[in-house]
Amino acid sequence: MIKKTLLHLMVLALVVQSACTQNKSENADHEAAAMASTEKLPDEERMEWWRDASFGMFIHWGLYSIPAGIYKGDTVRGNAEWIMDKLDIPVEEYEEFAGQFNPVKFDADQWVKIAKDAGMKYIVITTKHHDGFCLWDSEVTDYDIMDASPFKRDILAELAEACKKEDIKLCFYHSIVDWHHPDAQAPLYPNYNAGQRDSTVFNPDFPKYYENYLKPQVKELLTNYGDVGVVWFDGDWIPDYTTEMGKELYSFIRDIQPNTIVNNRVDKGRTGMSGMNKSGTFAGDFGTPEKEIPDTGIPGVDWESCLTMNNTWGFKSVDHNWKSSETLIRDLVDIVSKGGNLLLNVGPTSEGEIPGPSVERLEDMGAWIKENGESIYGAKSSPYEKPDWGRYTTKDGVIYAHVFDIPAGGKVTLNADIAVDKVELLVSPSSKLSYDEASHSLSLPSDLPASEVTVIKIDLKK
Repeated sequence: MIKKTLLHLMVLALVVQSACTQNKSENADHEAAAMASTEKLPDEERMEWWRDASFGMFIHWGLYSIPAGIYKGDTVRGNAEWIMDKLDIPVEEYEEFAGQFNPVKFDADQWVKIAKDAGMKYIVITTKHHDGFCLWDSEVTDYDIMDASPFKRDILAELAEACKKEDIKLCFYHSIVDWHHPDAQAPLYPNYNAGQRDSTVFNPDFPKYYENYLKPQVKELLTNYGDVGVVWFDGDWIPDYTTEMGKELYSFIRDIQPNTIVNNRVDKGRTGMSGMNKSGTFAGDFGTPEKEIPDTGIPGVDWESCLTMNNTWGFKSVDHNWKSSETLIRDLVDIVSKGGNLLLNVGPTSEGEIPGPSVERLEDMGAWIKENGESIYGAKSSPYEKPDWGRYTTKDGVIYAHVFDIPAGGKVTLNADIAVDKVELLVSPSSKLSYDEASHSLSLPSDLPASEVTVIKIDLKK
């Protein structure tokens, strides 16, 4: 009797498992079919939401959050997520972190709420960084959150659901580099990052990795989690990856999700702050200056500065060099005034929490944006010379003067070719401002509300 009952239970379990697998496959097929039938928008319309958004959250999270920048008494120099490479941790040793990765405090709804309250319109998360560990249930590897860790929850699925509820665009960072995969870079050196250290070293098996691993994983990301706002690549510097691969990968993505936006690092050969290649062009839709803000923007090109709040992307326990809220708000204004977006990074802990100092700064940014967001969302680059006291943004016949430092006497001199019709404080329209057309100067009230950046709304003469 006991044997018969056990047999029945085993059969039932197999039936349930088969049904679940079939349902998962059918759901993925239905989603893929729906995406394939999506109307392909003209590029201007496809880019519209991203250009209007202005502000997004970058999330660097993975196994590197466990050592948090320190391994066997050594502290990694620079970015914490490079610890495997910089401290020459063998693949087998680094794999042990997967068995320890159990972020029980991870709450997708909370993360999305932090981003939304900060005024961010999209989230870009590291689906797989250079170490090769995947934050979703990948079908082409067991080196992922579901199979190799005790957590057994699909991070991306939970984030996708949370973003959908809050109308936040979910976007995926994905590394072309993979220090864990044998066909990528692993067998070439005593370490696994040969292409970074010696650009003359090639892996003859890299095309296999590209076809049988990189592309299938990108397809999973684009078919299993609904609409993906941006695919944000990194690692294009390795010699094995070619510009032909990049252009093919760009087309591959657009065939699956026609309206997805792809950054320039899908292509080969980006150089300098603009992230543009030597010919001045790139496959992809926008440039990616990293930890820098171009002094004059990048004229004629969509671009996005990705910045850290301290010195690192991934969580580093000893990095307490936090930028002030004022600096970050001014960075946002500076970037938008030059026609770019700000992608501001957080590096969650191994337990799944966004560090307190990051949350505090995002709260401050959110409070400022709540009152002044009109001057940021959908705003365009300034057509005027950069003033000494701050920056301009423009939108729909309005100029927004962002005053960083109030001049002595409270007088702000505008550019002479601004044809002023009406001026008011954005946070307090009833406050009286006087404008002297002869000197092109605004007189600010003495009881001006305290703010990291004071915004004056200027309606232009028609």
